[in-house]
Amino acid sequence: MSGPPVLPRLARGLVISSFSLLFVAYVAGPVAWLASSSLQTEAEITAVPPNWLPPQPTLVNFNAIFTAREREVTYENRRQGDPATGGFLPSGAQNLVPALWNSLIVGACVGALNLLLSLTGAYAIAVIPFRGRHATLYTVLATRVIPDIALAVPLFLVIRTLGLVNSLSALVVTYLAVTVPFTIFILISYFEGIPRDLYRAARMDGCGHWGALRHVYLPLAVPAIVAALMFAFLTSWNEFVFALVLTQNVEAQTLPIIISGFIMDFTTSFSFVNAAGVIAIVPPVLLSVLFQRYIVSGLTAGAVKG
Repeated sequence: MSGPPVLPRLARGLVISSFSLLFVAYVAGPVAWLASSSLQTEAEITAVPPNWLPPQPTLVNFNAIFTAREREVTYENRRQGDPATGGFLPSGAQNLVPALWNSLIVGACVGALNLLLSLTGAYAIAVIPFRGRHATLYTVLATRVIPDIALAVPLFLVIRTLGLVNSLSALVVTYLAVTVPFTIFILISYFEGIPRDLYRAARMDGCGHWGALRHVYLPLAVPAIVAALMFAFLTSWNEFVFALVLTQNVEAQTLPIIISGFIMDFTTSFSFVNAAGVIAIVPPVLLSVLFQRYIVSGLTAGAVKG
């Protein structure tokens, strides 16, 4: 039998390719413009028609970010530079690099503590038979049904009672409450897919629960562990609402809060803001590229059973 006609196949391929290109442009277009505009001056960014590629690429915006702490920004001297011609430094620019380190510290702490809590919790629920196991899982997952904005005030009161307001510890504790339920769910799905015979063999060889977790489940659950780690890190890196509520001083504020302050400044320098945005997306993009294979397989764990 002859195959389907060539023309319908070509038309189908053309339609699929067209929609794929549109989707790629929709997703990657803003990121490409962010990177391009970070290498332009303010006058080039606001030109009509826009410059999709930098006419004369410059690193002046990035240089301003990393040298901002060496320049004192006051109400008088921040008006001396015109954003359209260059030389404008937003107030609070000197806080950008410290905020970058704050975000890295918070993300690393949340990722490490999240794994410690979610690995042990997921192992207990998925492997150890005990009364109320399913009720425990449903209770943990039910906490993520509540919108984050509804938890802002109760969490603030708890953090204030603990005396952790305006500290990185407040963000770590809060982000753990947000991320642990979902990472437990990811790991439970993966643990349940590991053959039970391996667990029984480990127990017969004298392994306790810690030994079975260490020697059987951890090596086999690397994709799920990486996916959980990336989810915890990216959530803490991008989170805005809790960071805004729990940190009022610049010493404890993270990158999203500091960058948002540039938009509400006396004058907005889009070139400076876009350069800060490029710096903000570099760590998550690098981690996502490095661990892409593990992230995809980890997030789809447990999606198909049978």
